[in-house]
Amino acid sequence: MKKNSVSYSMLAITLLIISCTACNQKLTYYQETGTVFHTLYTIKYEAKQPLNEKIDSTLARFDQSLNPFNPHSIIAKVNRNEPVVVDAWFTEVFNKAQEVSEQTNGVFDITAGPLINLWGFGFSKMDSITPAMIDSIRAIVGYKKVSLKDSRIQKEDKRTLLNCSAIAKGYSCDVIAKMLEDEGVTNYMVEIGGEETVKGVNQNGDCWRIGISKPEDDSTGITNEIHEIVTLCNKKGIATSGNYRNFYIKDGKKYAHTIDPRTGYPSEQNMLSATVIADDCMTADAYATAFMAMGLEMSERIAKNLNDIDYYFIYTDSLGKHKSAYSKGMKEYLISE
Repeated sequence: MKKNSVSYSMLAITLLIISCTACNQKLTYYQETGTVFHTLYTIKYEAKQPLNEKIDSTLARFDQSLNPFNPHSIIAKVNRNEPVVVDAWFTEVFNKAQEVSEQTNGVFDITAGPLINLWGFGFSKMDSITPAMIDSIRAIVGYKKVSLKDSRIQKEDKRTLLNCSAIAKGYSCDVIAKMLEDEGVTNYMVEIGGEETVKGVNQNGDCWRIGISKPEDDSTGITNEIHEIVTLCNKKGIATSGNYRNFYIKDGKKYAHTIDPRTGYPSEQNMLSATVIADDCMTADAYATAFMAMGLEMSERIAKNLNDIDYYFIYTDSLGKHKSAYSKGMKEYLISE
């Protein structure tokens, strides 16, 4: 009995030491960087130990769900009309996309990928575009042509393709944010491809600061002058969409990357960039894209009818000068205010 008592005592002491060691671990800010979905990411967070392996694992699983460039992903199988049951991530993105499509009268549309490709901003480039080409593609484009039933995508036309790039990056920020919170992290900044989900404070104890770039006709992305700075402490998602970096010029005319799926043509609006703050980055990402195609007046009208959405728009007036417009709620986030 004495021998067993000694063994149990030693075990208890060992467990106590391990427990105390874990308790004494100090919170440290870590930074993880890498690439996912053909774009860069930066993740900063405060934790007792690095969480890079869990971050990598989560992003890898997300890639298997919603990356259209991954031939083994769920969305790739959907596009090939293979029988596949979609997962929870795919379901949430699809439902949000359909919701935003309804709110924007079809300006936002995850079936518009073929039109974007036609104009040279997707997988291939075209030397010339004809009305006949556009009409043939518009026949298979439209968010009402697809639905989700019993965890399976239903298509009216099997040629219809889904591309969630205008919403999935934002959602991936939310997914990583949830993973961090499940690990007890309360201070973090998740940035993937320019979209961000933030909460708490940075390593200096300050709210997270995010810059809104000044629009410049620079497709290289080298020029990056900050136009405004927003500061966020409470959990929020923020996304910016702009025409000033992704464009090409042909025959002296500038073609922007924002395509209006209702017409099949690049949107010729006065909007230069749209920054949206929402409770989650998926929502911010989707509406930032939609607002770019709508133009100022329609965007402001729709935004006012949405709950928990704030915006900052940069546009050109009738004289070609850069102007800005923003919601009342955005004032609390602007440092200059």
